[in-house]
This record gives sequence, C-alpha cells and structure tokens, in this order.
Amino acid sequence: MNRFTRRTALALALASCLPGVHAQTREVNFGIISTESSNNLKTAWQPLLDDMQKVTGLKVNAFFAPDYAGVIEAMRFNKVQVAWMGNKSGAEAVDRASGEVFAKVAPVDGSQGYWSLMIVHKDSPLKTLDDVLKQRQTLTLGFGDPNSTSGSLVPGYYAFAQNKVDPTKDFKRTVRANHETNILAVANKQVDVATVASDGVDRMKIKMPEKAAELREVWRSPLIASDPLLWRKDLDADSKKKLRDFLLGYGKDAREKEVLRILTLSGFMASDNSQLVPIRQIELVRDRTKIENDANMAADEKARRIQEIEARLAELSKQVAAAK
Repeated sequence: MNRFTRRTALALALASCLPGVHAQTREVNFGIISTESSNNLKTAWQPLLDDMQKVTGLKVNAFFAPDYAGVIEAMRFNKVQVAWMGNKSGAEAVDRASGEVFAKVAPVDGSQGYWSLMIVHKDSPLKTLDDVLKQRQTLTLGFGDPNSTSGSLVPGYYAFAQNKVDPTKDFKRTVRANHETNILAVANKQVDVATVASDGVDRMKIKMPEKAAELREVWRSPLIASDPLLWRKDLDADSKKKLRDFLLGYGKDAREKEVLRILTLSGFMASDNSQLVPIRQIELVRDRTKIENDANMAADEKARRIQEIEARLAELSKQVAAAK
C-alpha cells in the first residue's frame, strides 16, 4: 500500500507539470501600474484587494514595480496573474505576457473612459496646444512612461505626431515620469508643461487639492477607453470566475462605494481584448508616419513595411466592424 501511495503521489506530481495541466490557484498577485508612488497606490488599492481576498477566498498580494514594463514582465513570467493596466500596457501584456482583458474600470463620473491632458501652471502664459508647440524649444516637457496610454502614446500621436513634432527631441528638455510626479512638477513649476491622465488630476483633487488648484488644462485628447483589467490566460477557470464575479459585483453598499471613490471609480464592467483595437490603430498609424518620413530607408523596404501596416490596419477595421 505504501509503495502504491508513493507511486500515485509521484504520478500526480508529474501530471501537474505537463502542459495544459494547472493546479487550482489559491494565491494571486495583483499587478498595479506605477501611475504614482507605490505608497499612494497601496493606500488606494489595498482596501479593494482585502475585500477581494475575503470574498473570493484567494490570497491576494499587491505587486508594484517602478515602471509599467515591470508589471508587464512580471505577468510574462507568471509573477503576476491579474493586473490593472492602461490600454497601451494592456496591449503589450496581451502580445507578450499571455494577458487577456476581462474587465475595465467604470469612472466615477459615469463616462466610458478618460482623457489625456496637457497641463501647465495656472500662472503660465501658455494658453493652448498651439502656444506649447510654437514655444517648445524653450520649454521643459514632463512626458509619461513609454507604456503609458494617456501620458505618452495618445498625446504622442494626437498632440505631437499630427503636428510633426517629436516630444523626445524638439523640446528644450523632456523628462519621463508617472502621472503624479508630472502633476506635482507642474504645480511646483519644475516643468513648464506635462502630459497626464485626467483621472490622475481627479485623484490629486482628492489627495492634495491645493496642488490641483495650481493646474490649468491647455489640451484634451479624444476619449480613451477605461483602463482594462487583465489576467493570464492560463489562470484556472475557478479563480477567473471568482475574480470576475467579485469585481463586476463590487460597489453595492456605502463602504464599497467609498473604497471606489478613493480610486475615482464607480465600479467595474465586463470587457475583452477588443477594447485595445483603437490603441493598436494609433500605434500603427504612428509607425506608418515614421516610415513615410524616413529619408534613409530604401524605397522597396519602405513600400513593403507600409503594405504590412496597411494590411494590419485593414484587419483591425474588420474586427471593429464585426464587433458592432
């Protein structure tokens, strides 16, 4: 009997290592992108994660990294199983880290998303995007993390690329930082102008209203889809169901609503990878523009790469049409 027991245990252990066989998850690491300091993010998110642990029965650990790439890489190597990200970082996680969108946040104002903002100090002579672009060679720009949707990708395309401006080269100085750091840098007159997320400004109004009062908006992007939540595709089905049910049902009583208010959210909504399509389109159009303007690229290579981009854009357009 002892020999049989040992053999059975060995067989079960070997089976758990085979591809496609996953032990049920009892512990999950929840990745949180670095939109502001880890201490502030932990204060805001921990009550929600505590509730998640209590309701789902899973042990839920918060995971922070100094930049967006750290959370993406952690998901890639299965150090993070669930994460809150932006659309740009979410697309990276889908492409490189076995990520899958399953939900998105619901902003507290009831909108379907948020905006990228360009902000200056309230006393700045800069009044419009045109003012910023005309005087860029004399200005210090606070720009977002390379994987930030609202801090980098969206303003990089709508505010800069469409006006043939390179935000990393054409300003007197460009510094990259998270939303909170850029907001405070503008409020303290350490940079002249910065690109940030509108919900980051909303959070600042709650945390440090005196700093938020020092800001003035000079540009606003088109609406950006609400931030997605992703899990690894190989997370077990039972854990997925528990996490989805918890998040989609959260925010029913006064205490939960207060937890969400601190996060500047009203709740969570179901979603999928299709919400990332507009971001993918922006990236492709941006890449096409760079190729078209590259005077050093051979004509045949340029034509080949543009054709590839056009084919990918056409495929994305089909996905959008099919989803309607």
